[in-house]
Amino acid sequence: MSTAICPGSFDPVTLGHLNIIRRTSRIFDKVVVLVAYNAAKQRPMFTIEERVEMISRVVARFRNVEVDTYDGLLAEYAKRYKDAIIVKGLRASTDFENEFRMAQINKTINPALETMFLTSSEKYTFLSSSVVRELAGYGADLSEFLPREIIKDVLARAGAGAGGR
Repeated sequence: MSTAICPGSFDPVTLGHLNIIRRTSRIFDKVVVLVAYNAAKQRPMFTIEERVEMISRVVARFRNVEVDTYDGLLAEYAKRYKDAIIVKGLRASTDFENEFRMAQINKTINPALETMFLTSSEKYTFLSSSVVRELAGYGADLSEFLPREIIKDVLARAGAGAGGR
């Protein structure tokens, strides 16, 4: 069975993330969306548990996708699965530079681990969770950016229900 791991902080999961997850689910038998702890990202909008719950709602439509979390090294987590492949979405050349470096580090830690890059659909090359968080703070229409299942959660957390900023 082929297994892909789609790691990220997903704070919150966007339509760009969902596009990569959907496409990955068509290539692999099993996809694990891994909500990873990222010490570099300060003040997350949602807790890890909240993100797992929201992503679980969003990916419920895919029979071969599950959601997990891990607070260690991705290369170590991947050892749980035989021949797992990391799948990362790329929006721009800066994403490639960062993700290529991480793929090399992961390969050094876990020599059997491969990383596959999927380019973002053109529609989502500009999209990031941080952009969504900012828009949510102003109560913007998020229907072009977020899965419908979580729009109310994001707007409520951003305080948009109280008139935004």
